[in-house]
Amino acid sequence: MSTIFHLAYPVKDIETTRRFYRDVIGCKQGREDTTWIDFDFFGHQVSFHVKPESFDDKEATNPVDGKDVPVRHFGAILEWQDWHDLRDRLLNEKTDFVIEPYIRFKGETGEQATMFFRDPSGNTLEFKSFKDPSQVFAV
Repeated sequence: MSTIFHLAYPVKDIETTRRFYRDVIGCKQGREDTTWIDFDFFGHQVSFHVKPESFDDKEATNPVDGKDVPVRHFGAILEWQDWHDLRDRLLNEKTDFVIEPYIRFKGETGEQATMFFRDPSGNTLEFKSFKDPSQVFAV
């Protein structure tokens, strides 16, 4: 068995979280209780705990490739075609992107497709893909 990471994030409620991660992102749902829900997030376990008071409107950002990237975010590195399929699903859902899908570091080491958007609770997600997977950790 390979190493599986576990990540926990706050959400405002279970039902909108379930619909978003299951129906839009395509994650398989795991266990749940009245105050939390788990998902198979591309082979990793992500738990969402209902804690609506943990959100504020002052999100810290850092500049990356000329964009204001939200510091607090999580996501996955997808296969090239899977990234494009998810991008198309999100565009069809009329997703309000924090950073629109684009190719970052074009022609440079680490060239990647990337996009940032928020879940219904306001958690920021980044999905990216490398045409050349050997570039993921390239310096």
